[in-house]
Amino acid sequence: MSKEEMLEMSGMVREVLPDSRYRVTLDNGHELVAYTAGKMRMHHIRILAGDKVTLELSSQTVLTASPSDTGLGYLVKQERIAISGGAALNIRSLLDKQQFHDPLGEALALGVSSATWPLFGLVWPSAQKMADVMQTWPLASLRILEIGCGLGLASLVVHRRLGNVTASDYHPYTERFLHANLRLNGLQPMPYFRGHWERANPLLGEFDLIIGSDVLYERDHPQQLAGFIQRHAAAHAQVLIIDPNRGNRALFHKAMHHNGFVLTQTDVLTPLNDDTPYRGRLLSYQRD
Repeated sequence: MSKEEMLEMSGMVREVLPDSRYRVTLDNGHELVAYTAGKMRMHHIRILAGDKVTLELSSQTVLTASPSDTGLGYLVKQERIAISGGAALNIRSLLDKQQFHDPLGEALALGVSSATWPLFGLVWPSAQKMADVMQTWPLASLRILEIGCGLGLASLVVHRRLGNVTASDYHPYTERFLHANLRLNGLQPMPYFRGHWERANPLLGEFDLIIGSDVLYERDHPQQLAGFIQRHAAAHAQVLIIDPNRGNRALFHKAMHHNGFVLTQTDVLTPLNDDTPYRGRLLSYQRD
């Protein structure tokens, strides 16, 4: 953040939240959640509802939660995400991990808890790395599927390159964020399929290349994902997974080997495009 140009904007505190956070309405009508830092936090400066405040914002972050968005039930932001070797993407994401909105219990019925609900809508480091990989990956006529796509960075990159890609996830709000990000980047509609790894998805079909980022973070994921891939991988398919050194890789390797895939691993140690450190691996599974 210190390397980025900062913008100052003023507004009024509408609500005092826990953990030194505040719901603020900016003078331009947009709403956001802000927090105190530096000297203000050190000296315990008290801020109350109704106070006028000045905020520092990164020039790369444009908050889009305006009064007209209040019906969403959650707050969002818009960022420019750099892509190595290609143009940056404009990405609409959730404001933070505190967002939750499931008034009809749709997410809960799919097994998405309040704690995991916001994960789909955040920009994750491994997703940025997979987007970088797909910027230069040979596409030819490959049928490509992104699993657990979340905000779909890699799918957007492939789609922008005119590749044949389908994004998939099982979170009920993924598709609306994907549509928003397609519009923000001036892209045509892209195929999306709500797929559940533990259930049959007969309409999804088979793919030559299946990609995913940070999809092994739960103990049950290796078996679930390997089974899903087996059902939707073409006979000579390749699978690419960017993994931030999760502890469940070994079980996934074993399950993929059982299904006839041969593994090649490559360390991914270069920082993100904003110089944030990153450590992970590119797992490439090939079935001939």
